[in-house]
Amino acid sequence: MASPLLRYPERRIVMPMRLAAPAGYYALMATCGSAVIDCGSAFDKRDKSIRRIDIADASGLLRLTVPIAHPEHIRGTSLNELTISDHGRWWDVMLTALESAYGRTPYFEFYIDRFKPMIARPEPGTLLADMCRSMDETIRAILGIETEVAYSYEKGGRRTEVEMPEVMYTQHRQAELGFIDGLSVLDLIFCHGPESPLYLLNAINRLS
Repeated sequence: MASPLLRYPERRIVMPMRLAAPAGYYALMATCGSAVIDCGSAFDKRDKSIRRIDIADASGLLRLTVPIAHPEHIRGTSLNELTISDHGRWWDVMLTALESAYGRTPYFEFYIDRFKPMIARPEPGTLLADMCRSMDETIRAILGIETEVAYSYEKGGRRTEVEMPEVMYTQHRQAELGFIDGLSVLDLIFCHGPESPLYLLNAINRLS
């Protein structure tokens, strides 16, 4: 039986490379039979969204960024050529921030171990695209997304952009902070665990 999230089995969508993208990214992907994640777009040093995880802590929006080793020549460099830096022990900072923000959510302890192998000190030369891919594959498995996904490493021009639907759900600190749109899908997973696909479905139904 096909997933209820799948609405357009014949449709193929091209998605931008993202690290633990917002829930709307996965709601959109789940509607299509196949998707291509574009890892070959041109690198834009001003745009940190490809290597940033947006979460909410007690103070509000918190942006966790994975540092990269800046290429010798920016012009002509594609996303799949970027390597991860070990500057600032970012993996310790990120895990501490995630635990502080979500340690008391219902499902944090059930899922965080699945992400820890990706949030670790990188081996020299570790590609950002590989981290994004591993994170994406883990997230899709948790959400039960059946979309057939391929990763394109062919060098291209401008980055792929998509319009993501808003996924509404109860956030951990919503009573104090209000609903914060565009948080990483990790926020949804840690708060709602196996019920997360239902919130994707609600967003998809609103699009119909």
